[in-house]
Amino acid sequence: MIKILLVDDHAVVRSGLKMLLNTNPEMEVIGEASEGNEGIKKAIKLKPNVVVMDLSMPHGKDGLSATKELKKLLPEVNILILTMHDDEEYLFRAIEGGASGCILKSAPHSELMSAIESVAKGNAYLHPAAQKRLMEEYLAGAKQDSNDMYHLLSVREQEVLTLVAKGYSNKEIAEQLVISVKTVESHKGKVMEKLQIKTRPELVEYAVKKGLLGYGI
Repeated sequence: MIKILLVDDHAVVRSGLKMLLNTNPEMEVIGEASEGNEGIKKAIKLKPNVVVMDLSMPHGKDGLSATKELKKLLPEVNILILTMHDDEEYLFRAIEGGASGCILKSAPHSELMSAIESVAKGNAYLHPAAQKRLMEEYLAGAKQDSNDMYHLLSVREQEVLTLVAKGYSNKEIAEQLVISVKTVESHKGKVMEKLQIKTRPELVEYAVKKGLLGYGI
């Protein structure tokens, strides 16, 4: 059973989503919140598998801020951003904030359920329009990628890169790979040096374009 928390400032939207998702025998909406701060408190209390988070909530904490804070408090929670904005900037900001995926409010019901199932399993999800745009971006810049140093990374460094881009902390990566935190930090440093990347947002963008998060190219 996938336990879901809905965070949206529109009661009608929450009500509709709850009715829809509860028709799926493998899903259960266990809570609702009207803004980010309330969503964080409900998530800590209810421990959902997936938080469906509205991006734009004018009253209280917005979706991006709530996502960042929630991932720090509950790293294991999977957050699916629900948005009206078919905009690349919002997409990358959501992923950088720790979201597992992003889906448009105009998406078919079946796509929403598929997206929730995907992020509940720990996978990433992007709506088709975003995938297409990333593909076009990649193809347009393919020649510039001729200097890509990914092939220089060891298998372990590639694993660390993927986990860092997914938002895991050094401690969580160490536990998953059964290595020390110090070793994780060493691998991360080598990854950023070899790829000539200086910041985590740049690393996340690189991982998305490289298709390391389970979607895209």
